[in-house]
Formats: sequence, C-alpha cells, structure tokens
Amino acid sequence: MEIEMKIRGLMMDPATNMPIVILKDLKGNAVLPIWVGVYEANAIALEIEKVSTPRPMTHDLIKNLLLGLNTAVHKVVVNDLRDDTFYALIWLEQDGQSISIDSRPSDALALALRLDCPIYVEESVLKSSKVSSSATEKVNSEEMRKWLENLNDEEMGHYKM
Repeated sequence: MEIEMKIRGLMMDPATNMPIVILKDLKGNAVLPIWVGVYEANAIALEIEKVSTPRPMTHDLIKNLLLGLNTAVHKVVVNDLRDDTFYALIWLEQDGQSISIDSRPSDALALALRLDCPIYVEESVLKSSKVSSSATEKVNSEEMRKWLENLNDEEMGHYKM
C-alpha cells in the first residue's frame, strides 16, 4: 500500500553533517528521513525556496523535456529499501501508456517538486526503515524519529542548506 507524503523540510544531520530530506505523511503519523548527497539536496532546496537559476538545472531540463514530449508525471514512489539504500520509481504517462522509471529518491523528489505531483512511500518501506537498525541503533533511531516528528518550522530553519 502506498502512503502519500509531503516534503516536510530539508536539513543537515547534526551527527553526520549530511543533508536529510524529511518526508511526513499527510496525517502526520509517519516520518521518513532520507539522507541524500549535497548536490541532490541543493536541487531540492532550490525548488523548495523557489530560487530561479539563470540556466536550467538538470531537474528543470528533465521537466522541460517531459512537458515538451507531452508526458505527464503522475506520481513518484519510494518503493524499496535494500541494504540501507532507498529506491524510487517515477510514474509517467504518455499517449495513454503508463511507464515506470527507476530513480534515486532524491531525483524523484526534486522532479516531483518541480511538477507538483504527489509523493508516495510504500508502507513496507516505512516499516523496513523502522526495523532495519540493530539493537544499539534502535535507541538512536527512536530518538531520531521522536526528534524529527516534533520539529517545528523554527527548528527547521536552524538547518538551512
């Protein structure tokens, strides 16, 4: 089952100093942090902050190509978690035909923001992300989850990209 989520924010992990995209379900019950690279985080941050660039960035180029080819993006889905790596699919439709494209979650999210399409996470991914850590990491994971769920807008601002 797919659970619709929104990007709650983008912040730096205070422990690793790596960017994290925070996804939160529409009901506010589930939180999914996805660690991404600096360049990928920048692509997401540019769109969140509505910063225009003098030339199209990669995700803007992809958006322009899709629109030029009359191809709609219906949704993106974070559909798998294997060996601590998240996987995603971008669901396109062209001429009545549905096509799924394998993607890194960061690229799928950057594109979803630009095309204003829904973001989903497979329920199994949410469950796997909660149980995949070892016993010692579980405490840290639980503390991290509580911390992420309770972040307010002011705290999110402390971790600007």
